Amino acid sequence: MEYNKLVSITGLSGLFELISSKADGGIVRSLEDKSTKFVSNRLHSFSHLESIEIFTTRDNVNLVDVFTAMKNSKETLPDGKADAKAIKSYFEKVYPDMDFERVYGSDMKKMVKWFDVLTKNNVDIKLSEATPAEDAAPEVVAEKKTASSKAAAPKAAAVKSAPPKKINTPRKMA
Repeated sequence: MEYNKLVSITGLSGLFELISSKADGGIVRSLEDKSTKFVSNRLHSFSHLESIEIFTTRDNVNLVDVFTAMKNSKETLPDGKADAKAIKSYFEKVYPDMDFERVYGSDMKKMVKWFDVLTKNNVDIKLSEATPAEDAAPEVVAEKKTASSKAAAPKAAAVKSAPPKKINTPRKMA
């Protein structure tokens, strides 16, 4: 299971693996009970875990950075149902740069629950890296742009020598 296929869905608890996406929703598999179902995007919003960022006192960081700090920490992971003060004190020790005024207690509880689910499912927590084909794509686009700009100049000359077009005027109604 890859981290880049995991999503959080509004209105549904837990994390899901996105199996297939369609125009009107997606087929997802729950990481908790392994059930598969279709979820409509008319009722729910999908958030990829890779795209979630956490407020810090400096720049926002990706959720992967927080999970990595939780993984490397010697602190015991609090229960997901623990009170907000216990979870906040855990994150003050594990990730002290977090902006605790803007990150709500419910968000911290979600992070603890999600980290627990990810570790139980042996998910490798890392951002997906760009493939070499994606890195080469911008170079190809740049070459196409230069070729198209060279080709555009002769076309402009061809347009100047073309006869003027007739303008169709609407017929007058009687």
